[in-house]
Amino acid sequence: MHRDVPLFPGYVFGKFSIDEKVRILRTPGVAKIVGFAGAPASVPDREIADLRAALASNLPLGPWPYLRAGDRVRIEEGPLRGVEGTLLRQPGKLRLVLSVEMLQRSVAIEIDSDSVDPVRN
Repeated sequence: MHRDVPLFPGYVFGKFSIDEKVRILRTPGVAKIVGFAGAPASVPDREIADLRAALASNLPLGPWPYLRAGDRVRIEEGPLRGVEGTLLRQPGKLRLVLSVEMLQRSVAIEIDSDSVDPVRN
C-alpha cells in the first residue's frame, strides 16, 4: 500500500460555515461542494478522527473499495487504539477498512489480529 497516492482522489476536506459557501465555490479548482438537497453535507467528526489516526500511525494504508458488509471492529491497542472500522481478511493479512459513508469511499490499513475486538452495539 502506498502513501504517495491520494486516499480520496478528487476530494478535499474542509470545515467551513455555510456563509463561506460562495467563497469556497469561487476557489480555483473547486467544482462543487458535496451535499444533499442543495445543502453541504458534513463528514462525521469520528470518521475524520479515525482517518487522522490511521495517517499518523505510519502503518501501510491506501485507497480501498467501499465496503458495507463485514465485521465492525475496534482497535484496542497501539497507535490506532479506539479506531473503528470493518475487518477484512486476506491471505496472510488483516486490514481495517475505514469508510467515509457520505462519499462512499474507503481506505484500508494493515493491522495485527491481536489488537482488534468486535464492536458491540
